[in-house]
Amino acid sequence: MQEELEVSFRAFVTARWGHLVRTAYLLTGDRHEAEDLVQTALAKAYRSWRRVSRSDSPEAYVRRMLVTCNSDRFRKRRVAERLTAVPPDTSVRDDAVHWTEEREALRAALAALPARQRAVVVLRYWEDLSEGEVAAALGCSPGTVKSQASKALAKLRRYPGLARVVDGPPVAADRGARVTSGQGVS
Repeated sequence: MQEELEVSFRAFVTARWGHLVRTAYLLTGDRHEAEDLVQTALAKAYRSWRRVSRSDSPEAYVRRMLVTCNSDRFRKRRVAERLTAVPPDTSVRDDAVHWTEEREALRAALAALPARQRAVVVLRYWEDLSEGEVAAALGCSPGTVKSQASKALAKLRRYPGLARVVDGPPVAADRGARVTSGQGVS
């Protein structure tokens, strides 16, 4: 039984590692912090993999752990971090994390958002989760998700270089309308 769980866990990590790291990168703004964050979340998931693997969606379960671990980083450290617009030069280039100029502008804008707004934007528009799923992942109400998304999108629209990335009118202008990634207002 234990061997089956280990095989199941390894298969999950192999299949979802890159996706989880990209999500964590958007939450943290730093590739190394993102990898550490994913490792921490996966270590916690491994300890309770029997329960996690039996859930309706192990990926959603681990994603929730990822968001919680990211929040815990700030609680434990109590040190203000300042994310930079341009990462430092590295000797090894990872082609899997190649960003276009628009994506770099978006990453910098995400880094400027407060942690909760950043988490809402990443989960809602990058992960394409519903408002209810984001609310469940963050442990808040769908109304909080809506208001945080609205505030975050308004800030992103004002950020230089994001005119083509964040499209559509502000959410507050059309109450009840939902802005989704790449679809404008629906």
